[in-house]
Amino acid sequence: MVEIPGLKLLVDCGMFQGSKTERELNYRTLPFDPGHIDAVILTHAHIDHSGLLPKLYNAGYEGPIFATPPTIDLCAVMLPDSGHIQESEVEYLNRRNGRRGRDMVEPIYTAKDAVETLTLFRSVELGIWQAVGRNARFRFWNAGHLLGSASVELEVTTAGRTTRLLFSGDLGPEYKLLEFDPVGPADVDYLICESTYGDTDRIDATKDGRRRALKEVVMEAHHANGALLIPSFAVERTQELLADLVWLMERREIPECPIVIDSPLATKASRIFLNYASELEDGDLVVHAMRAHNVRFTESAEQSKAIDQMKGFHIIIAASGMCEAGRIRYRLANWLWRDEGTVLLVGYQAAGTLGRILEEGATMVRIRGDDIKVRARIRTLDLYSGHADGPELAAWVRNRMPIGKAVFLIHGEAQALEGMRNRIGTILDPDKIFIPHLDSAFVLTAGGMRDVSTLVPPPRIDPVHTGQRDWHNDYQSLLLDLQEELKRAADDKARAVVIRKVRRALAE
Repeated sequence: MVEIPGLKLLVDCGMFQGSKTERELNYRTLPFDPGHIDAVILTHAHIDHSGLLPKLYNAGYEGPIFATPPTIDLCAVMLPDSGHIQESEVEYLNRRNGRRGRDMVEPIYTAKDAVETLTLFRSVELGIWQAVGRNARFRFWNAGHLLGSASVELEVTTAGRTTRLLFSGDLGPEYKLLEFDPVGPADVDYLICESTYGDTDRIDATKDGRRRALKEVVMEAHHANGALLIPSFAVERTQELLADLVWLMERREIPECPIVIDSPLATKASRIFLNYASELEDGDLVVHAMRAHNVRFTESAEQSKAIDQMKGFHIIIAASGMCEAGRIRYRLANWLWRDEGTVLLVGYQAAGTLGRILEEGATMVRIRGDDIKVRARIRTLDLYSGHADGPELAAWVRNRMPIGKAVFLIHGEAQALEGMRNRIGTILDPDKIFIPHLDSAFVLTAGGMRDVSTLVPPPRIDPVHTGQRDWHNDYQSLLLDLQEELKRAADDKARAVVIRKVRRALAE
């Protein structure tokens, strides 16, 4: 939130992802009065940036939501899909709650709420100044992260002095298949920069290197009765993977097999990509891949369920990318316990998500209340990430210099944030680099920045508990460990000993 005399605006209004402690924030009352917000500037359509806009609308927001035309088109399918997923998840949860005698819950918002929110969107092209209030204006710069993604340059004029802020949004990597490299202005006063991979140096992230790595995974996964499951964000990541898979098959570098896009959202998003293909780098590859004879899209629930009956090796791409919701959880429940299955994680997995738990080598997981043994191969291929790595982020920051007052590092776990601080500390005064926490507050003046976090309400959750596993994850892990220990026990007497030890620990 940016507040100046007579104006309050938000840059993004996204949904919390990660541990259950963080996700529960999505259900809480917003920590401000939405009716007092004058405008929203949206960097891109991903749900962690746009996903609470319908909640904002339901709580009384009536102002404009400024976004690029592709972002508006993507939000038109992504936000209703998000509402539908929440309705479905809550319906399932309430059935369980009813059986257990627990209170019913409400979805954060519905698909109908999301559709109504779309009436607030206002289109702004890249590079065009847009007034917002009497004393502020902004323009979008290509962020290279996603179709329509943008950084936001904001100029605020008070008492005859203009202050320039730059919000990076999410920045794309150099070798992203469909997006041109991110750009932005130089000589800003304050930079608010994402740091998702601030501590990471990717190896061989070129187009050829990415395809070689994908080929290796497919060849390892290939099994007469097997499947390769790829949890993937429905928008852009799916289209990039599809383009590379078809490219490899047509050159006989991997065996041709059915490729199933098991996501209604991905199907709708792919049609939007077709509309913008001429504006994308290598957009023709997506158009060609979508028309390949071995590619099919599922939309209905019946079509999705039928996938589990497929014979022979096949590849399934399904949302969500962090395995937290959507159809991928059904596919995982069907394949994780089988030796013939392979799961390929192709993007960032937030702490506490099922994707991160699998990535970290869990041997048993719980999906929709069922305990599932992990026998499938779990592989990670980070070369399809939509985020720039550490060196690319540092280069982007260097190109924004001089930076007059301060840099705020955001959108990253603790290790990534510290890694990013160390990187740019060699090109900037380290005293100008700050890492805010959830609900931090700052006053930006002509003389510099002042932290006023102690003068506002305390953080909604302890910052120490953000960006990592929480007690919910530990609890689930404990239950699974206890079950394994009881299975390993030699007989009932040994199992009774284990249970007595646990009870004794609880009593203490």
